[in-house]
Amino acid sequence: MAEACNTCSESSECTGEDCPAALKELQKIKNVIAVMSGKGGVGKSSVTGLLAASLRKKGFSVGIMDADVTGPSIPRLFGLQAGQLENGHRGIVPAGTGLGIEVISINLLLPSEEEPVIWRGPIISGVIKQFWTEVGWSELDYLLVDLPPGTGDAPLTVMQTLPLNGVIVVTSPQSLVSMIVRKSINMANKMNIPVIGLIENMAYLECPDCKKQIRLFGSDSTEEMAGKMGVPLLGQLPLEPRFVELCDKGKIEDFTREKSEINRVMEGIVKTFDTVEQMN
Repeated sequence: MAEACNTCSESSECTGEDCPAALKELQKIKNVIAVMSGKGGVGKSSVTGLLAASLRKKGFSVGIMDADVTGPSIPRLFGLQAGQLENGHRGIVPAGTGLGIEVISINLLLPSEEEPVIWRGPIISGVIKQFWTEVGWSELDYLLVDLPPGTGDAPLTVMQTLPLNGVIVVTSPQSLVSMIVRKSINMANKMNIPVIGLIENMAYLECPDCKKQIRLFGSDSTEEMAGKMGVPLLGQLPLEPRFVELCDKGKIEDFTREKSEINRVMEGIVKTFDTVEQMN
């Protein structure tokens, strides 16, 4: 039984298996933040990569756990290839990016990034737990957990077993997406996980000539929805072709060195992380 169990209010009924208090003692990580979305295609993984790179540039030690086991994309964003991982005295040594971000993903363990993962929910949940218990993470300031879209087994496993400080929800400006985002926020609320805020991706496209903002997905209701849900809108990220280009080349970290509206917004979002530790 972990030392934390002695003061846990649930210790009389808990068997110790998957206990968040016990799991927290396995790693010396200050803050664990999940990044989730109601549906796929909103750029959740690219936002996770941006958050990690922005935090790292501020001097924080950062890691990414790619919990999207059946659709991992974090290694591709950072230009990481399979076969880089080694075993250390504390478990699997995570891959390192150019900026020194630690990364674990199923695609780093497969012989090819195109190899499909055809597993049922319980196996996927087990792998996510192993990403915490059997990986030799450093003493990180932030571990970002890139969740698969929706409210299924993987997000539930992360919320029930990892010592989360909070979740960030990524959305795009469409009424259908907004409806599904509410499900994600309600899930976090039911699991008693603080919602740090919303990040709206692909909010608009700026005309390179006249600088007019073009709302490709129609009128924006995200700010109104966030207000009704009582969740802060952390920032609105535009579509920038240069960002897409570098992500496709596995050079997402290079983008953070460029002058862009995305990076300006991300700097403001990262400043809100100063209050994350106070949420728990």
